[in-house]
Amino acid sequence: MRQFVVDELSREERDNLESYLKRSLKPGGMEGMFWLAVPDDLLAEAQQGHEACGPFFFGIELGRNTLIAEFLVRSESNLHCSCISYATSAQRQFLLNFLDRMLAEERIKA
Repeated sequence: MRQFVVDELSREERDNLESYLKRSLKPGGMEGMFWLAVPDDLLAEAQQGHEACGPFFFGIELGRNTLIAEFLVRSESNLHCSCISYATSAQRQFLLNFLDRMLAEERIKA
């Protein structure tokens, strides 16, 4: 899996990230899982025409001392479809911009 990982988070950093994620993103079905929605104007060719599979998200998982953001664009309603694919350059930049902003605002040093 292609992913962005921040590890060695302190307890305070982890708590700050959890607060930020809870305020900013849709919670996932599992503890510590969050969904960052991909804006419609950034949908890749693979996702266009798959409105029934949408909305589309990046998964972000907050563990005990790690933050993991997947570069896989997932469907909310369909686990096995050709619209699920790795991020395009524009989608990847959107995710990285979100992560950079979050880490800066929460003063994460890890």
